[in-house]
Amino acid sequence: MNDVGAPPSPSVDPLERARLRMTGDLGRALSLADCAAAAGLSPYHFSRQFAARYGTSPIAYARSLRLHAAAERLASQTPPRLIDLALDCGFDTQEGFTRAFARAFGVTPGRFQRGARPVPSESPPMPSGLDALPTLIQADGPERMPALRIAGLSQIFEEATKAGIPALWGRLFAHPALAGWTGGQTFGVCAAIGEGSGDMRYMAGLEAAGGEPAPPGLEFIELPSRDYLIFTLETQGPDLHAQMQAAAREIWGQRLPRTGLRLARAPDLEVYPPGFDPSRAGATIAWWIPVEP
Repeated sequence: MNDVGAPPSPSVDPLERARLRMTGDLGRALSLADCAAAAGLSPYHFSRQFAARYGTSPIAYARSLRLHAAAERLASQTPPRLIDLALDCGFDTQEGFTRAFARAFGVTPGRFQRGARPVPSESPPMPSGLDALPTLIQADGPERMPALRIAGLSQIFEEATKAGIPALWGRLFAHPALAGWTGGQTFGVCAAIGEGSGDMRYMAGLEAAGGEPAPPGLEFIELPSRDYLIFTLETQGPDLHAQMQAAAREIWGQRLPRTGLRLARAPDLEVYPPGFDPSRAGATIAWWIPVEP
């Protein structure tokens, strides 16, 4: 199944197009699906690419834009009532708006209006993009990979909780079902949750032989043969988590939007070779990103 929306023009960056729409449509509440459609992506893929590029979720960015616009209106000659401002910003109550405003600017809307601090910049700050980039090898084009059957443990994560993924791997390798396992290729399987969410189900797993029952306490996922665009990272030292985060930002936020390929609505994979040692420089990790033929 293809992503929602028309294919983006190769001459227009799809993420920037969606961000500009969010900036220009502050007068109405845009859903995640609206923003994703502007980029020609599913909500899941849009959320991953937007967060990788800009360092925040689409919904958090849109709300921050509205809070900045609200601050400007409060500082105007004819400020609106707080309840009207709260509703305009997409909040159900004045109390919720007040709490969000105070978190963003350090003062309540009332104190801000009385001159507690100057009007903030026109829009929320964006990442500078000056972080060191990982050394990534990108395949020349998609490659057809065979079907996979993977056994492991899974958990639902959102953008704010992804730091918990390494702990899931720890639970897998400590699982009694893996007693006597001699090591082999392992997989991190990332799958969308529902149609309108940017959340994902992540499975830490290992390849299982066809026809065998699931080991007690583990679950299976079966993936058909399909086309993937493959990226490979050569690790530089022991700080694996930071390197993988940087690689994911580069893949989802920069490389994929430039390919013009249609992302398939299917799980993407992190692939670790047999004997992978996260503390050793020179180890390799591959990302398999499913694309339409």
